[in-house]
Amino acid sequence: MKEYTHYNRIKSVLAEKNKTGTWLSEQMGRNFGTVSRWMTNKVQPSIEQLYEIAKHLDVDVRELLVASIVKRYGYK
Repeated sequence: MKEYTHYNRIKSVLAEKNKTGTWLSEQMGRNFGTVSRWMTNKVQPSIEQLYEIAKHLDVDVRELLVASIVKRYGYK
């Protein structure tokens, strides 16, 4: 199984907010498969889509991203 680099925290933030990928796909009018790929970091949403996700989850868009300093030092 291919391991994906984690750039976003969409799945984690959804869990923190007690929301599901199905809920997010309905809110955004997107296919669940697309949202699922975002949640598993197989593909990344665009900047515009990240802002829309943040709006629906009522969080700062930065909360949806893995901190770059974590990447620099090799932590996951």
